[in-house]
Amino acid sequence: MSLKIAVDAMGGDNAPVAEVAGAIAACQQWGCKVILVGETERLQKELSKHQTEGLEIEIQHASEVVGMEDSASDAVRKKKDSSIRVAYELVKKGAAAAVVSAGNSGATMAAGMAVLKRVKGIERPAIATLLPSLQGQTMVLDMGANVDCKPSHLLQFAIMGSIYAEHVLGIARPKVGLLSNGEEEKKGNDLTRETHLLLKQADLNYLGSVEGGDIYNGRVDVVVCDGFVGNVLLKVSEGLAVAISTMLRREIESRFLARIGYLLSRPAFRSFKKKISPAEYGGAPLLGIAGTGIICHGSSDPVAISIAIRQAGEYANIRIEEKLAQSL
Repeated sequence: MSLKIAVDAMGGDNAPVAEVAGAIAACQQWGCKVILVGETERLQKELSKHQTEGLEIEIQHASEVVGMEDSASDAVRKKKDSSIRVAYELVKKGAAAAVVSAGNSGATMAAGMAVLKRVKGIERPAIATLLPSLQGQTMVLDMGANVDCKPSHLLQFAIMGSIYAEHVLGIARPKVGLLSNGEEEKKGNDLTRETHLLLKQADLNYLGSVEGGDIYNGRVDVVVCDGFVGNVLLKVSEGLAVAISTMLRREIESRFLARIGYLLSRPAFRSFKKKISPAEYGGAPLLGIAGTGIICHGSSDPVAISIAIRQAGEYANIRIEEKLAQSL
C-alpha cells in the first residue's frame, strides 16, 4: 500500500496507546504508511515502547485534543490545531490519503465537512456500518452522524449506500431496504412514509420497508434509517453480542459435558466470536465528504485500529467520493 493514512492518535478512550499499537500492526502486517497526529512528545514516548525499525510511521504535531464531551461545532471552530482537524488538513494538502479516528464522531464528521467539504449533491454525510448477517454482511446507514433527518437525507443515504456496496463490497445491484416497524406501507412514522415514496421513485433496487430482523437474515444488502435509530441499533447489537458470548461461556463453564463439547467445537466458537466482534470490522466510512474518513468505536483496540487503517487505504484507492459525485 503506497498511500499514507493520517491517524487521529489522540482521539478515543485508549489514545494514544491503541492508536500507536494499531498503526504499528498495520505497517507490519500490510505495509501501510501512517502519519500519527497528536502531541509529539506523547507519541514519541509511546512509539519508543515498540520495535518500529523499518516501518513508515511519521508524527505530525497537533497541540489540541477534542474530547468526547466537546461540542462538535465548537471543537471545529475553536480548536483549530486539534488532532482530528490537523489530520483532515493533511488530506486536503495531499500529504495523506485518508483519516482514521476513534475520537468524537460528531467532531470527526464536522471537521471532515469543514476541511474537505461535502460531495456535491449531498446534504448530510452518513456513517455506514457493516453488521454480520446470515448471508455475510449488511450495511446500515446512518449510524449516528445525523440524529434528525429529512426524507431527502435518507434518500441520499440510500444512494450512497448502494454505490458503496456496489463498488467497495462488489455487490451488483445491491438490495436496499428502509428500516421501519413493519413492511406495510402504512406502518412507520412521517419520516419513513415520506422516504418510502421517494425511494420508490429512485433508480435503486429498492425492496421496500424492512424490519430489524431483516438486517441479520441477509434479505437486503443496504438498510437506511436516521442516525438516532441507527445508533440505538448499533449499541443494542454490540450489547447483544457481548451478552450472548457471556451467557454461552457461563453455561459451558457450569456443565461438565458442555465443557467437553466446547473443546470439540472450539474452532466453530472462535469463528463465531470473530464474526460478531466489532474489532474485526475496523471502522465505519463517513460517506458524503469529499475524501476518505473512517470512524472507529471510541473503545477500539489496536486490532480494530489496524484494520481501519487498512480499510482507509483500500477505500481511498477506490475514490468512492468521485463515484458518488458522478451518480448524483
